[in-house]
Amino acid sequence: MKLSQQMQRLVREQRLGFVATVTPDGRPNLSPKGTTKLWDDERLFFADIASPGTVANLRANPHVEINVVDPILRKGFRFKGTATVYTSGEMYHRGLQILREQGSTTNRERVRSIVVIDVTEAAELVSPVYDDGATEQSISERWLGFYTELHSASRCTIEGAADLTCCCC
Repeated sequence: MKLSQQMQRLVREQRLGFVATVTPDGRPNLSPKGTTKLWDDERLFFADIASPGTVANLRANPHVEINVVDPILRKGFRFKGTATVYTSGEMYHRGLQILREQGSTTNRERVRSIVVIDVTEAAELVSPVYDDGATEQSISERWLGFYTELHSASRCTIEGAADLTCCCC
């Protein structure tokens, strides 16, 4: 299926996808992939840098779902499809090239495989917080404030950081 411009924009902007697979004994497996990218307008991919479980699951059962969500707007997409794992050859090298073109500095020796997903279904994900009439602006302000405070507060709890300047305590 063709990925809409909105879907493509979200994947380009977010870069983090949560990949759901099934283990050979039928248990669910969910793993974040910080290299989630567009392959073209019908496929996604990610680099296997530290994903031995995910890749083993996909070799046994290639059906996969990737969720990409904007954590500030609380909106995103779920992409379902079939994965193919490439460890060498043209597809592997093209994946490395796309990663480099998009700013990846990961040493190519760390990339064990390139996993390409042929997307067969896609659906929008929208938080129920919008059900009560909330706007994107109000949701964005709320979550930007939350994460700003969360990260500001976490800097205050670092122990033993001699050069840490804390503005809140």
